Amino acid sequence: MARTFTYSGEEPVRINKWLAQSGICSRREAEGLINDGLVLVEGEKIASPGHKIEPGQTLSLAERASTALDNKLTILLNKPVGYVSGTPEGEQVPAVRLLTRKALQGESAVIPGRRHKLAPVGRLDQDSHGLLILSEDGVVAKAVIGPDSEMSKEYIVRIRGEITPDRLARLRHGLSLDGRRLKKAEVTQEAVQTLRFVLKEGRNRQIRRMCDLVELRVVDLKRIRIGPVELGDLAEGKWRPLTEVERTAMIAAGAPRRPKRDGPSPARAAPRQGAKPPAGKARRRGKPQGSRGPGPR
Repeated sequence: MARTFTYSGEEPVRINKWLAQSGICSRREAEGLINDGLVLVEGEKIASPGHKIEPGQTLSLAERASTALDNKLTILLNKPVGYVSGTPEGEQVPAVRLLTRKALQGESAVIPGRRHKLAPVGRLDQDSHGLLILSEDGVVAKAVIGPDSEMSKEYIVRIRGEITPDRLARLRHGLSLDGRRLKKAEVTQEAVQTLRFVLKEGRNRQIRRMCDLVELRVVDLKRIRIGPVELGDLAEGKWRPLTEVERTAMIAAGAPRRPKRDGPSPARAAPRQGAKPPAGKARRRGKPQGSRGPGPR
């Protein structure tokens, strides 16, 4: 069934950008649909991905486009230790091998097969376990690991070594990896040898390397949450599809936050030295031509 959407913005916007911002599809998917003639504005087919939709106009997706987007699959898997998230090397076994009918927990209208191009959305190392998202949905991927995303991920980590206040403080904020300062992390002690990490970035083997820097050794690492989606009671080695409600919540959580302005708008930049004043405005007397105004330097 064809779907329609009304643009309620105040300014014209490129269709591919608007569809991506609305969580309907990714920009690349939008461009593909437009090139296939499956996107219409006010009943007219759009020929260019750069076409701008005007406020109040209605966009329609042809039935074939709606079907293609509805069939984009996203899987939640409780990955066991020993499986790799992405492309295997040598004798490694990829996590997608676990996506069988027998391993399904609950119900799914679709069983993943060769036609599905599922990619890991956020790495989970071979020697770690817990929640792994595998998806062919570009909007979900952008929400979780896009350059503007600050979606939090939560882990339960068993460690070896003495947990001290100083080490906790450094884990929370005070470490660098690969020459770059790490973002602040929420790190709390849950038991004698157990820590809870909440991170908003995903450097390579980040938690293990952070612990190494403070002379703690990771014994076990389990991811239990990605944004609003929790591992919950999903059994190890089992999978289930992401629900529409979870997808909507994940896209909302991954949307970049707009900074709030405090106080008045910043002042205009001072004119360049020697620049002529705007028409109709006389120079102040007593001030030599070309001197700077009172603005910040």
